Amino acid sequence: MSDSLRDQLLGLGFKPPARPERKPAQEPARKSANRPGHGTGARTAEGARKSASDAQRPRGKARPPQHGKSRTREEIDLAKAYAIRAQKEKDERIEAERLKQEAARERREAKARLAALLEGRALNDPVAEIARHFDYGGKIKRIHVTPAQLKALNAGELGVVQLDGRYLLVDAALLAQAEAIFAPAIALKVDPSARAQDDPYADPRFQVPDDLVW
Repeated sequence: MSDSLRDQLLGLGFKPPARPERKPAQEPARKSANRPGHGTGARTAEGARKSASDAQRPRGKARPPQHGKSRTREEIDLAKAYAIRAQKEKDERIEAERLKQEAARERREAKARLAALLEGRALNDPVAEIARHFDYGGKIKRIHVTPAQLKALNAGELGVVQLDGRYLLVDAALLAQAEAIFAPAIALKVDPSARAQDDPYADPRFQVPDDLVW
């Protein structure tokens, strides 16, 4: 609108329209805030300082997991237990074998002394006809005697000793010596105070079954 027209309108009483109020210009943001990478760099530097501080802070030594060591220790203990048991069983076998050999040696020596004791002193009569039966080693055995020897045998005045598969008739005194040397060799020792029915084989009339295998 030209000034002349505006003047004319003002003269007629018209007022010019009010101008819109202008807002003050906003203060520009700080350059440092809008600078690319400024905030990230600050945070990175702060993190680096924190990491360095944490690295300088003394820490205790980290302990490795104990589970693996525990299993290893248990396995070692079990292996030791097996080794101790195996050694003990071996020692027991060696000791048992030693005792067995010792017993065999003592048995041989005792039988040798018994043989020396009985040499030439047996009372067996080659013409004896009476079979005197007796139980020895769980089997029925017999020795031939004369009537007088049978009576003396049943009275405990004689006895029978087994030596190398033979049954030797000996007197009571020699029987006692033989028993002291090697008791298992005593095949028949009659107790004169025992009842007669306790030894059915003492009766010469005792009949041995025909099907008995000697």
